[in-house]
Amino acid sequence: MTDRTKRDGARWGAAIWAAGVLAVLAALPLSANRRLPERLATHWGDGSPDGSMPLWAAALLPAALWAVLVLSLSFAGRRGGSPSGGWVGAALLSGGVFLAGTQASIVRANLDRADWKDAGPVDTGVVVTVAAAAAAGLLGWVAWRHAALPAAPGQPVGGAVMEIPAGERRVWLSRTSNPWLHLTAALTGLIAVAAAVAAAGGLLTGMQWAVITPFASASVLVLACSSVQARVTGAGLEVSFGPLGRPVRRWTAAEIVSARSEDRSPAQVGGWGYRLGGLGTTVMLRSGECLVIRPREGAEFAVSVDDSERGAALLNAYCAGRQADA
Repeated sequence: MTDRTKRDGARWGAAIWAAGVLAVLAALPLSANRRLPERLATHWGDGSPDGSMPLWAAALLPAALWAVLVLSLSFAGRRGGSPSGGWVGAALLSGGVFLAGTQASIVRANLDRADWKDAGPVDTGVVVTVAAAAAAGLLGWVAWRHAALPAAPGQPVGGAVMEIPAGERRVWLSRTSNPWLHLTAALTGLIAVAAAVAAAGGLLTGMQWAVITPFASASVLVLACSSVQARVTGAGLEVSFGPLGRPVRRWTAAEIVSARSEDRSPAQVGGWGYRLGGLGTTVMLRSGECLVIRPREGAEFAVSVDDSERGAALLNAYCAGRQADA
């Protein structure tokens, strides 16, 4: 199976999942409308319902929230990327399960009730939904990692080696950020903050966690992948993510076989952000030169940073030095 076939399959899978969740969110209340009151309880406080919505609003609001989430995630990987890869796939799976589970819990609590104030509790349903959403996101991420293929054979495995005068120690540092990913993180974060403020002020009396949780999660995940910094020292390579420099991935010089500079594009690696695929792992924030390392164990790792040729040459020098001492 070719990489393009896999990407096309991932796109179709994501599209089918998005359409299916949208249909479930809208259809659940409407299909049971004869057994539901005119207004549905959508918020509970101290175990009893204290907020409600008309039936049509309870059907359309979560569907609209899901549509906005899907569009935001698709926008983050729009330029040739697969909308089901990596963190995007995890967010789609967890967000869909969370919204669908919440909707099912609300419908079940209102079923066969004459008035929304008589709705049953949703505590158990919420706990099960949150656990299922977290598990779905984790499984989506793990499945994508396991689907990643090792680097294709026949690729160049090394680059130039920098000459370092005796007694000197050199450091190379490069940083890249993607303004579009920053904008996506800001938009999804703004929606989550607005929902939290509205809920605190009593303006949003139902489904507030169904708004806050997926958008806040998407904002944090996108922000973590919106900027990257690569640093080469005598100890090896350190790659840090996000504005706070966390999380961090490290390889010692002894763990790296070789490094090189290579041009890559989002279309080659499956989109923007932290990508896994046939070329190994690529942190893709802009098209062009990438620092690529070949570790002794696992697939290749690439990060799109400027001046990657100099960074690779310095890293090769330190790797050669470590291997000579071994």
